[in-house]
Amino acid sequence: MKKAKLLFITVIIGMMGVLAGCGSSNQAVDSSGKSIVEFKYPDNPGFDLVYLADELGYFEGTSTRPKYVGAVASPQIIPLVGTGDIDFGTRMVPLVISAISSGADIKVISAGGKTLEEAPHMKYFVRKDSGITTAKDLEGKTIGFNSFGACAEFVSKKWFREQGVDVSKINFLVVPETKMEQTLLQGGIDLAILHAPLSGKAEKNEDLVKLWSDYDLDKGLGGMAPYSVNGKFMREHPEAVKDFVTTIAKTANWVNENPEEARKIIAKRLDMDVEFIDRFAYVEDLVITEPPIQYYIDILENEGMIPKGKISVKDVYTNEFNPFAEKAASSASAVTVK
Repeated sequence: MKKAKLLFITVIIGMMGVLAGCGSSNQAVDSSGKSIVEFKYPDNPGFDLVYLADELGYFEGTSTRPKYVGAVASPQIIPLVGTGDIDFGTRMVPLVISAISSGADIKVISAGGKTLEEAPHMKYFVRKDSGITTAKDLEGKTIGFNSFGACAEFVSKKWFREQGVDVSKINFLVVPETKMEQTLLQGGIDLAILHAPLSGKAEKNEDLVKLWSDYDLDKGLGGMAPYSVNGKFMREHPEAVKDFVTTIAKTANWVNENPEEARKIIAKRLDMDVEFIDRFAYVEDLVITEPPIQYYIDILENEGMIPKGKISVKDVYTNEFNPFAEKAASSASAVTVK
C-alpha cells in the first residue's frame, strides 16, 4: 500500500506545473451558438475512441468537445485525471484502483477495449535469435513494458507465477512504446510487451517472434482499458459526461462494425502504413461489467498494493452515464428470469 501511495504522490509532484497552462475546463460555444463544455484530454499517439469520435464528427450536436492539451506520458494519465489537470483518461483498471485507494477523486465511467483472440490487447515479442521460448526462460532477463502498475505488469506476473517462474529474477524496465521495438532489436531488453496498434508493426518484423498475447494468458479478462473521469468534473458537468460516454460508445460500436476503416483513420493519425496497425475491438456499448474490475482488485490485494477489503468493485465504477447500460441490465434480468 505504501509503495502504491508513494508512487502515486511522486508522479503528481513530478508533474506539478507541467499542465499549468491548461486551467480549468472551459465553457465555449459551438458553430450554432450552443453552449458546450470543453474537456481537457491528452493528444497522444494511439488507438483512442476520443480521436476517432472527433474525426468522425460524433461530438457535433453534443454538449461537449475535446480540448487537447498535448502529449501526456502513459504513467501520468491517471494521476492527472485524479488532480483534474486532465478531465478524462483511458488507462488500465489497476491504476485507477490504486489511485482511488490513495485518495484520488476519480471514477471509471465506461468500458473500453475488448480482448479477442484475433484482436488482443497486448503481445509479447522476443528476437528470433534470443533462445527464449517459454516463460521460464525469462528468469535473468529484462522485460520492456510501458509502465508499472498496469496490465503489462500484473497480468504478466500472475501468469509467469502460474508457469513456475521466479518473478524476482526478472528485470522489468519501463520503455516508451514508440521506442520498444527498436530497444528490443538493439538488445536493450530481451522481451517487449506491446499494445495495439503498435504491436502490429512488431509482428511483421522478420527479426522478431511473437510468443504470446494476453488472450493466451487470461482469455482477455485483464484487457479492458476503460475510460475514467475526474470526480469534480463529473459532479459539475454531468450532461457533458453523459454525452462523452454516449459518443465514445457510439464510436466503439462503429469500430467493431468497421475495423478496417478505423485502422485507416489511426494509420493516418500516426503516419504509419495501415498494414502495421493492429485491429482494436471494444466492449459492446462500452457497458462496464464487474469481473474485469474484481480481477484486478484481487491481484492488487495479493500483491500487497492495497489492503484487503479496502476497495470494492462499486467504489471503482459507475454505469450511470451510459444510456445503453439500462438496456443491458434489462436483458440480463430477462435471461435470469428465464
